[in-house]
Amino acid sequence: MECREAFIFYLSWAMIASGVAYLWRQTRSHTQYGRYVPVGHRCCPARLGWFLQEVPAFLLPLLLLLLTEEPVGAGSGRRTGRTLLLGTFVLHYFQRSFIYAFLTKGRPVPLTILFYATIFCSINGFLQGHHLLHCAQFEDTWLTNARLALGFLLFAVGMAINIHSDHILRSLRKPGEIVYRIPYGGMFEFVSGANFFGEIVEWCGYAIAAWSLTAVAFAFFTVCSIGPRAYQHHRDYQRRFDDYPRSRKALIPFIL
Repeated sequence: MECREAFIFYLSWAMIASGVAYLWRQTRSHTQYGRYVPVGHRCCPARLGWFLQEVPAFLLPLLLLLLTEEPVGAGSGRRTGRTLLLGTFVLHYFQRSFIYAFLTKGRPVPLTILFYATIFCSINGFLQGHHLLHCAQFEDTWLTNARLALGFLLFAVGMAINIHSDHILRSLRKPGEIVYRIPYGGMFEFVSGANFFGEIVEWCGYAIAAWSLTAVAFAFFTVCSIGPRAYQHHRDYQRRFDDYPRSRKALIPFIL
């Protein structure tokens, strides 16, 4: 498959524009999911919903990889570069689709949220996979780039924070419970949206390592989409609990 450079360029900018629009929308009305879903809303069971919406971003890059033939004379730098970056992207969505989705104790997912999330993950899975497999260029000296090391380090740290924070949230509930308690430990000592903070760090690291418009567009959309959710949770915790730690910020430790 040839690189659809113009298509990828415009699709990346469409994702950036969508991020801005979604951010603007969330400043005027909260996203209705989880604890904020109105009674009577049509929903999908949490585990099935998370699996269905996340798995396209795992499967589509792998499908593109299977359909890709290595160009004659392709250097080791290109093969290594695309393998590492595609591997980090797929690793995240494997964890979200096959581990997080089946461990979650969250509330049912509204069908509208499930529909739009599935579309986004499908588009983004294709966008990142096609760019890495057919458009990205990597020099043989790519592995010695300090930016690469920084990007992968941030990705690993962010993923660890995200997984650990999800574990803390799950441990707050016994099976069948729907109560809310104050989370403690890990990055929750600093921010209310520790899981969101970890995911943002992940994709910022990915964008630094990939150094492409497609990766930056995804990281930007992530900030615009889940950043406001951290603030929403922060305000909800403050309203629910009189003893909620005042030193905690919403998303960025010590700042915001």
